[in-house]
Amino acid sequence: MEISFTDWQAGLTQWLAEAGQDHMSPMGMYLAADVVVQSVMVTLAVASVLVWAIFAARLVLLSFARRRLRRNYRALDRAGTLNAVRTRFEKGQGVVGAMVRAAMEERRKSAEAEAPGIKERTESALSRIEAGAARGMQKGTGVLAITGSTAPFIGLFGTVWGIMNSFVSIAETNTTNLAVVAPGIAEALLATAIGLVAAIPAVIFYNILARAIGGYRGMLADASALVQRTLSRDLDLAPRTQADRILQAAE
Repeated sequence: MEISFTDWQAGLTQWLAEAGQDHMSPMGMYLAADVVVQSVMVTLAVASVLVWAIFAARLVLLSFARRRLRRNYRALDRAGTLNAVRTRFEKGQGVVGAMVRAAMEERRKSAEAEAPGIKERTESALSRIEAGAARGMQKGTGVLAITGSTAPFIGLFGTVWGIMNSFVSIAETNTTNLAVVAPGIAEALLATAIGLVAAIPAVIFYNILARAIGGYRGMLADASALVQRTLSRDLDLAPRTQADRILQAAE
């Protein structure tokens, strides 16, 4: 049975109306709270959703990048020379492909230069590719760090503001009856609870991603070292290969 948008909207309106009457439910406390406290709650709720979304996206991207890096590393290691993997890494293939193309391009531009100079310039280019890949994988982790460090204080601000309003209502009603004071205090404490709900996963996820990205940096360094070793091997074998060609032509 399909539910139309009108029926869904009517059901949502009815649910909000019922929740608003129950001042002890989370939605009822939110609807009864002050505008400032409501703004704090909404901000923290959005931050919590962002934390989970960023963590899931970074985890998937990091897992995919690690698998591709590991696969291309093995392919280059088995090949032993850059010329053998020219076709494979001609386009795409992630970070290892970019490193291989940078090494081959530097070798082409410096065909008449000395081998040590080629190695130094290639090392500089590979370090930039390595740093760029690591920075790209860190995108979004700053939101986790900011949320983890500031969300509890933002929630505490909402709590202080709500409690202040409760004391004002006590002064206006001239009563200290707990039934009158409790709803306002509960609304205020809800802001702190939402702040903790946003902050605790943010801190945990940030530490998990930091460790995972640290491992990815190590894999990038290994790939860069492999490309440099392969280039050095090619440069050392080039004169020998050229001499063999001359001998074959003389025969």
